[in-house]
Amino acid sequence: MALRFFGAAAAVAIAVGMTASPALAVTEIQWWHAMTGANNDVIVKLANDFNAAQSDYKVIPTYKGSYPDTMNAGIAAFRAGNAPHIMQVFEVGTATMMAATGAVKPVYKLMADAGEKFDPKAYLSAITGYYSTSKGEMLSFPFNSSSTVMWVNLDELKKVNAEIPKTWPEVFEVAKKLHDNGHPTCGFSNSWVTWVNLEQLSAWHNVPLASKANGLDGFDTKLEFNAPLQEKHLEKLVELQKDKTYDYAGRTNQGEGRFTSGECAIYLTSSAFFGNVKAQAKFNFTAVPMPYYPDVKGAPQNSIIGGASLWVMGGKSADEYKGVAKFLTFLSDTDRQVYIHKASGYLPITKAAYEKAKAEGFYKDQPYLETPLLELTNKEPTENSRGLRLGNMVQLRDVWAEEIEQALAGKKTAKQALDASVERGNTMLRQFEKTAVK
Repeated sequence: MALRFFGAAAAVAIAVGMTASPALAVTEIQWWHAMTGANNDVIVKLANDFNAAQSDYKVIPTYKGSYPDTMNAGIAAFRAGNAPHIMQVFEVGTATMMAATGAVKPVYKLMADAGEKFDPKAYLSAITGYYSTSKGEMLSFPFNSSSTVMWVNLDELKKVNAEIPKTWPEVFEVAKKLHDNGHPTCGFSNSWVTWVNLEQLSAWHNVPLASKANGLDGFDTKLEFNAPLQEKHLEKLVELQKDKTYDYAGRTNQGEGRFTSGECAIYLTSSAFFGNVKAQAKFNFTAVPMPYYPDVKGAPQNSIIGGASLWVMGGKSADEYKGVAKFLTFLSDTDRQVYIHKASGYLPITKAAYEKAKAEGFYKDQPYLETPLLELTNKEPTENSRGLRLGNMVQLRDVWAEEIEQALAGKKTAKQALDASVERGNTMLRQFEKTAVK
């Protein structure tokens, strides 16, 4: 009996081993991300679809918290020797990732080493430029991209007999009407105060935020946004803040509910706000391009992106990198990019996906989803509008926001606030440069 039992057990073990061995051969690809809600569902579906499409690799997505949390967790994991293969990093973390020597595998090298077909020109240059070298070499893979747009409550504009404003002077005029007719606490507002009122403002008017192509051409960049355009804009916001024709809504996007609730009828924030607007707004709405100052020659130029890209971490095997490269090729598929665009509201990253969405008539019923694409491709990017690559960007934004808040509170003039932002920021950039440049 014992011998028969042993023989039966051995047979079972051999059978289990034979069925288990293919599973053991699957190479796992860890993907850390910062997406929640419906966007998390999109990430899970993409991973599942890739895993079902082939049997050599398995992508495992893991939520790691906010953008800063995810980046910090990834860097800490690399130092501990257990980094994920793919990490989603928000656009302002680009310089930090570049400076993490040995921690990343540039995408253009990854694709070449793995023998995957890869043409950087197939992607929208306004998006890829942010994540590429001056030679056009893609360092990370664009994933979820957005831009600043102006959300408009059409019902409220109709009540005050106003057209959708196109320029900043028109915004100020319409906001005054709204303020005096049912919106005493907010004629207009915005989220992401520095992104909208410094970073995008500068790019949209083709004026520098910083030297060296806003840092894309070198870490020895210097901030330059204490200039006439930015000063004029902040002075106007300070003036309108006094009676709440303009009302400050915070450093990040915590104030976006002021638009969906109907309190603010004009609101500048990310195009990625689409999902919440569609789900929560009880009024007719649209999203239109950012306003511009008509006295600035050549304006508007083009907007810059927000969102995040996928960075491939260093220290992995050739087989693991081959799997990562195949996954990036999978994500680049035209139909898949159209799906991501329609499901999330984020932008398609390839020219072919954008053209297919247009050909399908997708924007006829939802023109506001094309608005950020029209902004990004409005004109060929210049050194002032390719993007930003500034070290310690999260901390820089806090400093700039702090100074803007001082001006809005009447404690500093616009010029004093911007001068202080530039001076303090340049000190931080020099500190970053010392650690980044070996």
